[in-house]
Amino acid sequence: MSILLIVVHVFVCIALIMIVLLQTGKGADMGAAFGGGSSQTLFGSTGASTFLSKATTVAAIVFMLTSLTLAYMSGGKVTKSVVTDVQVPIEQQAQQPPAQDDATDADTKSE
Repeated sequence: MSILLIVVHVFVCIALIMIVLLQTGKGADMGAAFGGGSSQTLFGSTGASTFLSKATTVAAIVFMLTSLTLAYMSGGKVTKSVVTDVQVPIEQQAQQPPAQDDATDADTKSE
C-alpha cells in the first residue's frame, strides 16, 4: 500500500512540476494582445490557461492528499528498540582507602 502511494506521489510531483513549467507568465498576456504569437500556442489563445490551471489544481490536490496520507502512515509507527530489553548495569563507586601522605608514612617508619 505505501509503495503504491509513494509511486503515485512521485508521479504527481513530476507532473506538477511539468504543468507549472508549461504555463505562461502573467506578463505574456500583454504581449499576446498586440499579436505576440498567441496563434502559435498548442491549446489555442484561451484554452491553455484554463486547461493548465485545472490540471495544476487537480495535481496540487492529489499532491496534498498523498503528502498527508504518507505523513499519517509514517507517524503512527511505534518501533521496538533493541536497547529496551537490556538492563542498565548499576554503577557503584568503589570504596577507596583514604589517601595517606608520604611524609606521614616516613615519619612513622623512622620512629
